[in-house]
Amino acid sequence: MPFFHELIYQPLYNLLVFLYNFLPGSDFGVAIIVTTILLRFILVPVYRKQIESQQKLQELQPKIKEVQQKHKDDKERQTKELMNLYKEHKTNPFSGCLPLIVQLIFLIAIYRILLSISSNGLVVSANELYSFVSNPGNINQLFISLVDLTKPSVIIAAFAAIAQYFQTKLLMNAQPKPEKKTSEEPDFAQIMNKQMLYLGPILTLIIGIKFPAGLSLYWLTSTLFMLIQQLILKKKAVATQKA
Repeated sequence: MPFFHELIYQPLYNLLVFLYNFLPGSDFGVAIIVTTILLRFILVPVYRKQIESQQKLQELQPKIKEVQQKHKDDKERQTKELMNLYKEHKTNPFSGCLPLIVQLIFLIAIYRILLSISSNGLVVSANELYSFVSNPGNINQLFISLVDLTKPSVIIAAFAAIAQYFQTKLLMNAQPKPEKKTSEEPDFAQIMNKQMLYLGPILTLIIGIKFPAGLSLYWLTSTLFMLIQQLILKKKAVATQKA
């Protein structure tokens, strides 16, 4: 797609090559790490809004359950009342989708870049470069002289999965504790949270051991950045409550 190529793929391609030229050591893995950090800084407002929205939704859980219980026999009325509740508290249950979509877009772009360089004999395509970006010719695909970024790496995939686990766990710990149940009905929100705590890391590991290590490195860096971001937001929230 021309839109994807011109607005996402080519700028990212040039940024990676520029950083590969600029940073000492000619390490494409380091270029991926720095690029990921830069992207994360640019997208901080989007991810901050996602985290805040998730926290608001958790705070609304008692009211959401109350509406669901009150209109359990009238799904149309239930949906309408839930939408009114979200509108009243200025939150959107689907706001968490945007950051995931953005993450996926950049993941696909990096995968295509690694595939392109690899299939081109580890040579940068001059046709993709802007006039102000120097062509380094051959790319050194080894990260810290050990990991081939064009091939799967179990070690980096494992670290990415572990980081995903702790990032999800931290997000869950930041959520309000559920009230004691007064009925025998299962708490589907709690069940889903527990499943995502393990399902996310497992999927990260499976994908990581099947695709180029450059993707796992991108995902690991991105997850660690989000983990630090959540810790900072948590610290600020605690400081605000004390004040």
